[in-house]
Amino acid sequence: MDDILAHTVGYLCVGIIVAILARRIRLPYTVGLVFTGVILALTGVETGAMLTHDFIFDIILPPLLFEAALNIQWSELKRDMLPVLVLASLGVLISAAVVAFGMIKFLGWPAGPAAVFGALIAATDPIAVLAMFKDTGIEGRLKLLVESESLFNDAAAAVLFALALTWVTATDGSQFSPAKTAEIVSSMVGGGIVVGLACGGLAILIAGRTEDHLVETALTAVAAYGSFLLAESFHSSGVLATVTAGLLMGNLGVLRHEVDNSLSSEGRTYAIALWDFAAFIANSLIFLLIGLRVAAIPFEGIGAEAVLVAIALVLAGRALAVYPLCLIFRSSDVAIPMPEQHVLWWGGLRGALALALALSLPLTFPYHDEILVAAFAVVVFSVVAQGLTMPLLLRRLGFLTPR
Repeated sequence: MDDILAHTVGYLCVGIIVAILARRIRLPYTVGLVFTGVILALTGVETGAMLTHDFIFDIILPPLLFEAALNIQWSELKRDMLPVLVLASLGVLISAAVVAFGMIKFLGWPAGPAAVFGALIAATDPIAVLAMFKDTGIEGRLKLLVESESLFNDAAAAVLFALALTWVTATDGSQFSPAKTAEIVSSMVGGGIVVGLACGGLAILIAGRTEDHLVETALTAVAAYGSFLLAESFHSSGVLATVTAGLLMGNLGVLRHEVDNSLSSEGRTYAIALWDFAAFIANSLIFLLIGLRVAAIPFEGIGAEAVLVAIALVLAGRALAVYPLCLIFRSSDVAIPMPEQHVLWWGGLRGALALALALSLPLTFPYHDEILVAAFAVVVFSVVAQGLTMPLLLRRLGFLTPR
């Protein structure tokens, strides 16, 4: 326990230094963390890094998802809810299908491992996307579209991953029938929403019986982690549960300024500050750990050509998901302009969720090592290459003014 605490404190110290330096040299904070992690690993420093599925799912994801959902105004989200849901559902299916088909055709992967990889890598991780937008100061509709689509996209990718995994591991047709598929989807989606509503609603109800801002803020933490862990224990979507709880508590509590708000003014201020801080801590840990881990990944195990193919397929899949689906709304009130579509495509970074899903695969799973290496390759390219060039794209498209 002492070693874990010591390493965590060390990571945070490194994160603070990187944050200060990155801001001075105008380098995206997340990119700086990955670079730093790689350098530390290559120098042979004993880091004790343990980037595991449980660490990402149980420690990192809840605060990042909750903080993002907590700050989304329902009044703004409902206007773009239809394109967001279409991109987050059909978009995930298209992206996963393109990647899976490409891995089969170009690399000769079996259908099962290709489908699993396509599903897990389809998630555009809000950890990377939200950190990037905070660095560049993007606000307004573009920020809302990317944030909300990323959040719902994660839930859809997790469900699709569970379906793909069930299909691959099924020993007979009855284990993956239409009825079984409907059962998995309804359990994960419906269960996640119900748990999120229950936890968020209960937290708001209890908060209305106290004016202690510390208790109110603690209730948001219980709702964030409690909804995630409870949903996962029921084999439902913890991602969707935490997002639902965050949206509910944000719009019925933290973001409301009416006199009849169940949360006190001081409680709302503390809650926003707490989750902004928690997101910073989680971002610092996850991106530094990615850098530390990636230095030891044997990329030569699948070859440079396979790595490049996987990266190209992920970019192509995202493009075929964003641009055609946005055409559906081109003549409507929620039309998404082409510059914003470019940002949705190139800003579809991959991150912690894809790695968590890849790390959750049993060691005996077919193509286990190849899937893990390909996932790390895509994530590193996404964070570094897309993260570094994203500010340039935003500036070229007019979303940022030169500094």
